[in-house]
Amino acid sequence: MDMLIIRGGIPLAGNVRLAGAKNASLPIMAASIAVSGLSQLRRVPHLADVSTLTQVLESLGAVVTRDLSTGELTITPPHATTGIADYDLVRRMRASVCVLGPLLARWGKAVVSLPGGCNIGHRPIDLHLKGLVALGARIRIERGYVHAEATRLHGAEIYLGGPFGSTVTGTANIMTAASLARGITRISAAACEPEIVDLGNYLNAAGARITGHGTPVIEIEGVDELHGVEHEVIPDRIEAGTMMIAAAATCGDVLIEDAQPRHLSAVIDILRQIGVTIEPSSTNDGRTGLHVSGAAHLNPADCTALPYPGVPTDLQAQLTALLCLVPGISVITDKVFPDRFMHVPELLRMGAQIRREGASAIIAGPAHLSGTNVMASDLRASAALVIAALAAEGESVIRRVYHLDRGYEKHDEKLRQLGAQIQRTTDHPEALPESLRMTGESTMEQHKIEEISSRFTPPFQNQPTKPHFLSDGYSIARPMVSQSDDSSGPVVDL
Repeated sequence: MDMLIIRGGIPLAGNVRLAGAKNASLPIMAASIAVSGLSQLRRVPHLADVSTLTQVLESLGAVVTRDLSTGELTITPPHATTGIADYDLVRRMRASVCVLGPLLARWGKAVVSLPGGCNIGHRPIDLHLKGLVALGARIRIERGYVHAEATRLHGAEIYLGGPFGSTVTGTANIMTAASLARGITRISAAACEPEIVDLGNYLNAAGARITGHGTPVIEIEGVDELHGVEHEVIPDRIEAGTMMIAAAATCGDVLIEDAQPRHLSAVIDILRQIGVTIEPSSTNDGRTGLHVSGAAHLNPADCTALPYPGVPTDLQAQLTALLCLVPGISVITDKVFPDRFMHVPELLRMGAQIRREGASAIIAGPAHLSGTNVMASDLRASAALVIAALAAEGESVIRRVYHLDRGYEKHDEKLRQLGAQIQRTTDHPEALPESLRMTGESTMEQHKIEEISSRFTPPFQNQPTKPHFLSDGYSIARPMVSQSDDSSGPVVDL
């Protein structure tokens, strides 16, 4: 198992090119088994999740090859299949459930394990099943597997709204299945994410008749067959946002090649509110992108993660890490996955001052982050810890970085290209930096802890509060703070 060793305090600088979007690649790969011919996919990222789904497809009888020189992924759909997606594979990644709709539509049967994936909160697939039943599927759940059968799916009116918004993977599943259903299907409260648009474009290139993808109402006129297709996956907007936040956190100057501003409008807006300079740009070879420059003085912010086109929940952890560095009180709320705050305890270990209140984190800054040992709990939390380590004083070690490898292609190499001091090594006690080793001969680390403790005043204890209203009308109690006369950060009014 690998770990990352990062020495912080170095501004990122240079150009970096985005990989293809993981969250577009996976549903498109799953949809390929509903297609009768070859799917030739460009810009599919080299990720652990892509490898996992490749194994799922191969277990179903598909043949998947990658041209190492071009990176192109070619999928030959199965000529026959058992229709069984086994637990041992599906448990590793939630997006594996996206094979359910394509299997059912083309082969009339599917047996798919209930999914796993990152531990970021309750994510049932009841909306997937509700949509497939509306299309005419017969479904039962038995011993942890979804058993689905249908002679021929038929069009239907389907509502996919849930308690926390639309379902992205559910929209992908139903849209793909409906492409081969008899008649017209209308999906209301559909997910609007760019990755859904990309899937719709792939299916239309294969002969589907889909309109409205990218809006809350998608209409699909079913066809008898989908044919082979070539398709290029869109750039990864979550990787783009992560790099933008890393540049801001290190006061860097980075050109992010292929970033699509129209996919990132809410992220650009909140970062500009914080004080980050972001401008559209292009490279010498004509590639579009975003030029991101950090600033010495940043502003606190209230930020809410919402379904697209809002700030993505997949960037909430990274924004939390950035706001730890900002003077004043910031509030970040996640209305998509209200329990997605497993990164907070690790940020606290680095010196952050954060308090949870329900679906919100209240952050007092600026924190003096110092390098230490931390452990990634999920994909985006790992990216947040990398950002915090890049901005921290001294060396940090991040363990369980296999989470990071699930969603970021060569992330450490790209950061190194931008000047970061980051090393990947085997997780072994002997590989620990000397600064993070506790030994009987040296108490340097203990002195460091005592120094931090002596100057730390809990920012939320016994403080008068005043109501603060978020943009959606909800209010919370916010501590009253005033700015200190020096640059050490906010002083709490007692």
